[in-house]
Amino acid sequence: MEGVPEPHNGWTFLTNHARVLAVIADDRSARIRDIAAHCRLTERAVQKIIADLERDGYLSHVREGRGNVYWIEPDKVLRHPAEAGLQVAALLSLLAQDEATRARRPDS
Repeated sequence: MEGVPEPHNGWTFLTNHARVLAVIADDRSARIRDIAAHCRLTERAVQKIIADLERDGYLSHVREGRGNVYWIEPDKVLRHPAEAGLQVAALLSLLAQDEATRARRPDS
């Protein structure tokens, strides 16, 4: 099927929900197509993840023109008991620092 990104094989440290949230934090008006490409997910998977995040209060959106602008609730606490007390803002801060570091690295 054309346009479906090649999936990643093996385990990863971050969930797809965290990846989608990080992309939205970087660009609040990101299109689902672009989020999917960045995260190597299908557009349908991204739509489901966004619906999950909105349903549980981590994310909301408003329609602007033909696109959406997303709002992240930075004070919302992560769901798993092992991260009790850790807010979304702290997670996104770590991911943003890593993204900035990777952007400065020369290609290997």
